[in-house]
Amino acid sequence: MKTYGYLLFLALILLSTKVLGIATKKIHLPQVVGALIAGIILGPSCLGLIEVTDFIKKTAEIGVIMLMFTAGIDTDMKDLKETGGKAFVIACFGVLVPLLMCGALYFFFFERTVDFMSILKACFVGMVFAATSVGITVETLNELGKLKTKTGTTLLSAAIIDDILGIVLLSVLTGMSGQGDAETASPLIVVLKILLFFVFVFVVGFITKKIFERISEKHYQSRRIAIWALAFCFAMAFCAEVLFGVADITGAFFAGLILCNVTKARQYVAKKVTVTSYMVFTPVFFASVGMRTDLKTMNLEILIFALILIVLTIISKIIGCGLGAKICGSKNHEALVIGIGMVARSEVALMVAQKGIDAGMIDSRILPAIILSVICSALITPILLKAAVSKGPELE
Repeated sequence: MKTYGYLLFLALILLSTKVLGIATKKIHLPQVVGALIAGIILGPSCLGLIEVTDFIKKTAEIGVIMLMFTAGIDTDMKDLKETGGKAFVIACFGVLVPLLMCGALYFFFFERTVDFMSILKACFVGMVFAATSVGITVETLNELGKLKTKTGTTLLSAAIIDDILGIVLLSVLTGMSGQGDAETASPLIVVLKILLFFVFVFVVGFITKKIFERISEKHYQSRRIAIWALAFCFAMAFCAEVLFGVADITGAFFAGLILCNVTKARQYVAKKVTVTSYMVFTPVFFASVGMRTDLKTMNLEILIFALILIVLTIISKIIGCGLGAKICGSKNHEALVIGIGMVARSEVALMVAQKGIDAGMIDSRILPAIILSVICSALITPILLKAAVSKGPELE
């Protein structure tokens, strides 16, 4: 039974994440929320049926890598070019303000001394809330008929840049953590490795893009191109982690970014990889995050921290992105809509949290607080966005 128990566990995870994912979708929430709840129910918080084994960890890691690859390949470079400057400023403030506010909150609650590692841990917690999940915003704006407005396009571009900045900063923080190796964690060494990684991405990307463009002329709807693309994703993830000490999801994301301009093959590859990912690997990842969340460990301190964190999770994006939009000349109403539209957190936040726990930079005790904040941000975004759009002047 022990030898084949993982098959039963896998069946339970896939069934429960799908059923609860459908349930949350019906009440206009991301299916991610349902998958998280499924993991919490199956894990030590409720039924205690499944432990996070090595098999689940590795399957979840593949799920994260494939998620980031599809995020990269789905990036629309045309939108980035149209609103690049303004979106970049909004994204910078949208990363910096949540990082500082949420990181400072963690430091105030849990760190007793001011030293490098304490500040690094606070930065890791702050980074969890720097990334935006724009899926809920897209759905809401589309429902209101405002997705194709100038504000909608700027918001989407800022969210994409926000994720890119978040991935780069995560790589820096992961390198700084050094996994216990002081030499590896040297800021100069970390920066040098990251610079070398981007040189590597540029060179490999230029060559790979040319190869895929030639192949896609004849085979853009052949299964082999999807297999080659996925192999390229895994190879980039391996090189990022092993050769440069950069998070594997960074390599996967830039692998997708390299292929996002291979026009003919892009949609086919994204479709095939998404199907493969969401059939097995991605549900296991989200469920594993839920299973690592033990609500029984929550005490009064963690509960108070969670409540304040939920508030900061929401207002930090509104302040940060709204301020960035105002600096770029947006009107008050447009800046407010952009700020609210960037509030929702989802997949990337959970990935960063998982990386932080794996690196020993985030205490698993605060994972319930992180998950509650992610869920609350997903719940509140469409409500606030609809109110802001309907009660203000017409968006351009």
